Amino acid sequence: MIHALTPVALLCVLTAVSLATKASAQDRASDRTVVGGAVIYAPAYQGAEDYRVLPFPVIDLKYGRFFAGSRRGIGANLVDGDTVDVGAGVTFVPGYRRRDAPTGVGRVSGGAGARISADMKAGMVMASLGATKVLSGDLDGALIDATLAMPLRPSDRLTLIPSVSTTWADGAYTRSYFGISASQAAASGLPAYRPGGGIKDVSASLTASYRLTDRVSLGATGSVTKLTGDARKSPIVFDPTQPSAVLSVSYRF
Repeated sequence: MIHALTPVALLCVLTAVSLATKASAQDRASDRTVVGGAVIYAPAYQGAEDYRVLPFPVIDLKYGRFFAGSRRGIGANLVDGDTVDVGAGVTFVPGYRRRDAPTGVGRVSGGAGARISADMKAGMVMASLGATKVLSGDLDGALIDATLAMPLRPSDRLTLIPSVSTTWADGAYTRSYFGISASQAAASGLPAYRPGGGIKDVSASLTASYRLTDRVSLGATGSVTKLTGDARKSPIVFDPTQPSAVLSVSYRF
């Protein structure tokens, strides 16, 4: 299920797939329909002791100003240019399952979020900046994420994309995801914890995208994410530095 994925693992794979799809000027400018599937190896939640292997859909649709995708959600571009796209829409914000959290902490269900994002290209450098306000579910607050990448083309078929990213979270989000209330502390035996906002995590990843044919592409992404600030100090965080990996296949119509 989608909500079992960590937000960072999810964002890394979706950003990498999107950047690989949009690495050429033709892809950025034209309508496109890209669908496929991915297998993700990632922590059950950020800071979890256990890892999970899960399937995930790869979707990147664009028709005029309208888009639908696994990363940006469903919405429309307010600015739709060759070097800058600015869009607004609705996306999914993942939480975690009861069985994955420490006993007594309980489930944090994911929900919808209103998102505005910008994708930019300057020479060989591609950047993505997004802000999400949680609208439903057990989570609350807001997130701001930023990614910087440089697609490299060793051959006509192979694209390598090293990237770095970071996420800022306000106190409401950090408390709803990493906090421990008095009732949770009594049920779990963990100390009560009320974190504040700030830089939540930083990560680095490397994606390899290989175009088998004009329509079929294979992808592989490896990422390492490090929790920072108050999120890192949460009693539910067993490991602040965690790897994740993704294998994907996509088809462009």
